[in-house]
Amino acid sequence: MMKFVAFEEVVYFHKKIIQATGGSYGIRDIGLIKSSLNRAYVTFDGQDLYKENKDKIVAITYSLIKNHGFIDGNKRIGVAVMLLLLRLNDIKIEYTQKELIELGLGIADGSFDEKEIKRWITDHQIDVK
Repeated sequence: MMKFVAFEEVVYFHKKIIQATGGSYGIRDIGLIKSSLNRAYVTFDGQDLYKENKDKIVAITYSLIKNHGFIDGNKRIGVAVMLLLLRLNDIKIEYTQKELIELGLGIADGSFDEKEIKRWITDHQIDVK
């Protein structure tokens, strides 16, 4: 069972990110944020569309960035929530800040789709034994 973050936690996390890094705080569309977070749990014919935790995390990351639910900082919150969910679900990765920035920008400009995000996570994953 995947550990997740609640809507209220994401909104609070976004506020802290904006305070620390600048930009405009505020929600543009609550429904888009909630939809982004709930997308990981979509089912079809009684079956999870996203079976693996990594796939669920990718779906949330992609949706938070592409849906533009916040006035500002959508890339930052998308990547930050991805890192938090990976950590909560014991998926360890190593990365540079430059790589994170490139990931967020790539998702936003459409050059990274969900397959590329999953590949990025897998390529940066470290085995902890």
